[in-house]
Amino acid sequence: MTSSIKFIATDMDGTLLSDDKVLPADFYEVFNQLDAKNILFAAASGRQYQSLANTFEPIKDKMLFIAENGTLVMHQGKELYSSTIPTPEIHAIITSIETIDNTFIVLCGKNSAYTETTDERALEEIKKYYHNLEFVNDLLAVNDEFIKIAVLNFNGTEALVYPIIAPLYSQTHQVVISAKVWLDVMHKTASKGAAIKELQRIFDFTFEESMSFGDFLNDVEMLKETYFSYAMDNAHPEIKQLARFHAPSNNDQGVMTVIKEKVLN
Repeated sequence: MTSSIKFIATDMDGTLLSDDKVLPADFYEVFNQLDAKNILFAAASGRQYQSLANTFEPIKDKMLFIAENGTLVMHQGKELYSSTIPTPEIHAIITSIETIDNTFIVLCGKNSAYTETTDERALEEIKKYYHNLEFVNDLLAVNDEFIKIAVLNFNGTEALVYPIIAPLYSQTHQVVISAKVWLDVMHKTASKGAAIKELQRIFDFTFEESMSFGDFLNDVEMLKETYFSYAMDNAHPEIKQLARFHAPSNNDQGVMTVIKEKVLN
């Protein structure tokens, strides 16, 4: 069915990684088979590029990184594509988010991520996704090129953050719920799907030659830009409705199962 595949993109958390944040046991074996067939493989995640590169250290120069929910695309240590937000807009968004109780902000720049929080639980969660993290006294004083603002709320971003931020910024920016406790604010045109569309142009593969795997609402555009779109068994209901195909859950190594059956078989 999928012998024509030239590109595979997979989300990380809740998709490729198990719930305990571990790669599938046979991941590198499968990757080497894809590489031998010249099939491009991309990690497409809300995670920071440096975090992704660390996760895939042995093969980081052989794959693509669609980082920060599509706002930064890297290949062999070089930027292929980015979508930045002007500093005045960043400051306005931060000021609005600061009014929401029990909410922690990560300001994402190309060089590093930045946070003011010293809350231990929040830092433990933030450090899972942002390996380059700087503590600052004032986010509004940071100097970098900004690609995203990530918002953490342990009580749930869909219910408590999105209803406040979306009416203010969804007309001018991309506001996406990226996990149960995370929400991202990005450039209006930024998404994993927009990044894949640019990669289709750069590397000369088509919609019909593209495969992707996702589980949450930040994967919507990615699934739309790939014909072979897979929702994980553990995916958000909207993702299951959107995707053309279904894969076993992340804890059942669903991404590897589909690739072995449909691409490498």
